[in-house]
Amino acid sequence: MNILWLQSAGCGGCTMSLLCAENPNVIDLLNGAGLEFLWHPALSLETGSEVRALLSKVESGEIALDILCVEGSIVRGPNGTGRFHMLAGTGRSMLDWVQSLAPLAQHVVAVGTCATYGGVTSAGENPSDAVGLQYDGTHKGGALAASFRSRSGMPVVNVAGCPTHPDWVTETLLLLAAGALDHTSLDGFGRPRFYADNLVHHACPKNEFYEYKASATNLSEIGCMMEHLGCVGTQAVGDCNIRGWNGEGSCTRAGYPCINCTAPEFEEPGHKFTETPKFAGIPVGLPSDMPKAWFMALASLSKAATPHRIGVNATSDRISVPPSLKKTKP
Repeated sequence: MNILWLQSAGCGGCTMSLLCAENPNVIDLLNGAGLEFLWHPALSLETGSEVRALLSKVESGEIALDILCVEGSIVRGPNGTGRFHMLAGTGRSMLDWVQSLAPLAQHVVAVGTCATYGGVTSAGENPSDAVGLQYDGTHKGGALAASFRSRSGMPVVNVAGCPTHPDWVTETLLLLAAGALDHTSLDGFGRPRFYADNLVHHACPKNEFYEYKASATNLSEIGCMMEHLGCVGTQAVGDCNIRGWNGEGSCTRAGYPCINCTAPEFEEPGHKFTETPKFAGIPVGLPSDMPKAWFMALASLSKAATPHRIGVNATSDRISVPPSLKKTKP
């Protein structure tokens, strides 16, 4: 199967993240599954007239298109023409190219939250009218219609994340190549369920502090960041703390709160990313599936039962009180 990769309005960070795929690297991994790039703007050698000729052959059907990957949001301005973002040398907007090529593809994959929902490039007043491929924020219908389906009958596969995890991209492509990903494999926002059925909270190294509601008050401290520092890992989808980044990392492992970058409209939370909005001292954003009354009761009991070790360590930048030694029974 072949892959045509287009980079639209964005920072290119999802490609940079993709190159962090390891053991094997991304090129060897895809080649081993029978996947190869027709063209990728950062990885391929072809430029200029060579790329224009390739795009023409794909558009005419001379070259069959198996997977169209789009990174970055699609700019619709001004006035729906898309001419704020022209595909260099073609005389046509990226919007026009995407709308022409997407129906020809067996599968269409949006790579990163800009491509899926608009992301950071759509933040603020959004003068360029940047949107995702098939979503405008939480609303269906972006550069492509809400009813769009590729030749396989699938909607756009939304591999969200800012940037997205390299394994999420490669696993999605491998599943498509194996014919093992269909509409039942996607969640309500079109994200692959193999990672979207997990919460970032799962396997977070701060879970012991969360259980006792022992909270950090500054970014340098090792306690739970939900209560005061804006962490929404208990609401955000992603297996970031299960599979890790670059072998072991994640935002919360690095001491920074999860900002829910896999979600539509994460870029405009209405407050600082490192701030937890509260009402009457209770976080407005509660963990998924937890009623407010249960959370209040649990938080009250947990704080009352917090061991001295956990309470002290929560507001420290390293382990201050080690676990007590347990004597073994003879």
